[in-house]
Amino acid sequence: MPQEAPFEQQAPGKYSIFGCGTNGYNIISELVKENERVVVIDKDESRVRHLRDQKFDAYQRDIASSEMLAGLPLFEIAFVMTGDPDANLAATATIRKRYPLAQVVARATDPVNGERLTAAGADVVLYPQEVVARSAILQIKKQHASRIAQRLFSLIAGWEGTLGIITHKNPDPDAIASAMALAGIAKHANPTTLSTRIFYEGNIGHQENRTFVNLLDIKMERLTPEALLQCNYLAMVDCSGPGSNNDVPPQTKIHIVIDHHRDGKYTPAQGAFTDIRPGVGATASIITQYLQELDVPVDKRVATALLYGIRTDTRDFRRNVTPQDMSYAGFLLPLTDADLLDKIMSPSMSQETLDVIGTAITSRKVQSGYLFSNVGFVMNRDALPQAADILITLEGVNTALVYGITDTAIVISARNRDIRLHVGNALSEAFGDMGDAGGHPNMGAASLPLHYFGQVEDKEQLLEIVIEPVLQKFKNLVGLENEGKKNGGQ
Repeated sequence: MPQEAPFEQQAPGKYSIFGCGTNGYNIISELVKENERVVVIDKDESRVRHLRDQKFDAYQRDIASSEMLAGLPLFEIAFVMTGDPDANLAATATIRKRYPLAQVVARATDPVNGERLTAAGADVVLYPQEVVARSAILQIKKQHASRIAQRLFSLIAGWEGTLGIITHKNPDPDAIASAMALAGIAKHANPTTLSTRIFYEGNIGHQENRTFVNLLDIKMERLTPEALLQCNYLAMVDCSGPGSNNDVPPQTKIHIVIDHHRDGKYTPAQGAFTDIRPGVGATASIITQYLQELDVPVDKRVATALLYGIRTDTRDFRRNVTPQDMSYAGFLLPLTDADLLDKIMSPSMSQETLDVIGTAITSRKVQSGYLFSNVGFVMNRDALPQAADILITLEGVNTALVYGITDTAIVISARNRDIRLHVGNALSEAFGDMGDAGGHPNMGAASLPLHYFGQVEDKEQLLEIVIEPVLQKFKNLVGLENEGKKNGGQ
């Protein structure tokens, strides 16, 4: 046998393909496109001769033999791709023993064979049927996404008049950024005959959200019945239809709906553009994909807004994040204004927010890992989720509900880190018949209109009267026994 230097001491080639059937040949073809050096090993003499005629570096070997590496050029990555599971197992073991630093990708015929290949030293085990299926799904999803974006573009390009873009109540950065970017797409698709207006209800209360809107100079208007009538077309972003976290009349015709939540309450009008993807972490991610597919120029303001929208809705890529969200964020990052983003993320905290957080901490009560805190009357409801974000970090707390009362509603903000509980679904089931409620597995919110509870002048008194029976619905739902409560400060 020819003497070979240790694997680490030679300058190896990149790839070796063991077995050149259909799968092996397809891998070779892809590698050659990238101008990679490829060595091919196969036991079929005529196949090896044919490969050499095509100028491939090919060798005839019995891949099941322990001597099959003799005289072969060195390599860094091996694809073991024959249709014989026993030969693949033997080849994997031989390669791993001789070249412990090489990476081995091996073809398996079934899960048991796959386990044996892994035990023999394969770094990656492939099931060709699964690879084909995944590739097919990936390709059709990409094509489908392109068609969706083109349909949106074509639809807007044919409109004349005004497009009103509606965010959900008390819009967050995801909703605001999505509305801003959709307005940009509309301007690119139809710069002459279509204008856009961005509407919101409630308040832009969180200090980061106010800073976000001010620094990016985003023009937003309060939604009124008169404003709705002035629009020829309506779009909704980050809410899935009239009545879904908004007060738009249910019979209102919406021409565009883009969201990453699904509540099932709204049936789109015939011909309406609807793109609802519950599997995506942020609506801003969906809009970013449109920009990519349509090749629309993205200015720094829009890129900064979208990136911030994705970051906040995924809580800095730690919550409900998908590979797509990460990919879209990577696309946006070099286009953003880093200084502007830093200013948005470092606003000053208002005195009221600080007071609400302080009240939430001192009034907290903990029962079996569930924390409940009454902050009383609040002007700025966005202080509640900030308080919940802090309280969920307390030791022994798995779920935190912070609640208060505004001029119009009892509002509840929830955070959760118990993997057994989907807190958004729990809130929806407990409070959905009283108002808006829902969210994600680890965060949610509810807004219960005061008219549901009758007329009481003293808001804090009303909260004290009704909150215990209201919360009891949630406690019953999650199986929280009516045991003695422990004060969180004790």
